[in-house]
Amino acid sequence: MSRPDHMDVAAYALGVLDEQDTERFEEHLAACWACAAELETMVPVVGLLSDIDGETMMALEQTATDPALLNRTLGAVRADRRRARFRQMLATAAAVVVFGGLTGYGFVSVTDSNSTPVAGPTASAPIDPQTSGPTAPPSGPGVGGTEEEGDQVDATDPTTGVQTTVFLVKRDYGTRINFSLRKLPGPRVCRLVVIRKNADAEVISSWSVPEGGYGTTTRPQGLELSASTSALVGDIKQLQVQSVDANGVASPLVTVPL
Repeated sequence: MSRPDHMDVAAYALGVLDEQDTERFEEHLAACWACAAELETMVPVVGLLSDIDGETMMALEQTATDPALLNRTLGAVRADRRRARFRQMLATAAAVVVFGGLTGYGFVSVTDSNSTPVAGPTASAPIDPQTSGPTAPPSGPGVGGTEEEGDQVDATDPTTGVQTTVFLVKRDYGTRINFSLRKLPGPRVCRLVVIRKNADAEVISSWSVPEGGYGTTTRPQGLELSASTSALVGDIKQLQVQSVDANGVASPLVTVPL
């Protein structure tokens, strides 16, 4: 080329390069993200130019005295339109290669980063997506008429009046625990504790209760949460929802024997 490759973007977009220079530029374009990005910005303009309608040109040239010249002009317009579509496809493909590579790098960077959970399952148990939020009180084995997975256990504490419905779901890594709470006053900080048959205790979730509580007169909607543990269902003796005061002292709100 008579100029550096990266200076020929506009000439290529307009289709004024000869066949040899076009081939050289396309080889350069496949490896140059800057030219690919610049070419992509030119595609809409070239597309507008290539959309000149042949029939409109014919109408404007009704007084032309050389029909052969007019036909050659229309043929050139159609050829330019095809070249413009090809350049648009090439620019898009180059952009996908360049930016797709950057996206892949970003994904690896995110997935390789380390994070330390504040509260939740132990490191030996994979963390299922945890959901929380106010929900309507369950009216059966599921919420809203949807069948819930796992074994259902209901419990009400005779002293605190807190009610819970628990679903235990067997997983390869241990147990997923879906549970809802009602008649839970606030404000307070709570946690869910798994007590194994060997007397080991494990805190697998913690949360805050607002002043209105959940499933109360002030806030009729209950609270639904989910957590996981490495303990198998057969190794769990009981689950206990505890209230934790400012000094870190825990007291049971409701216990679910298994």
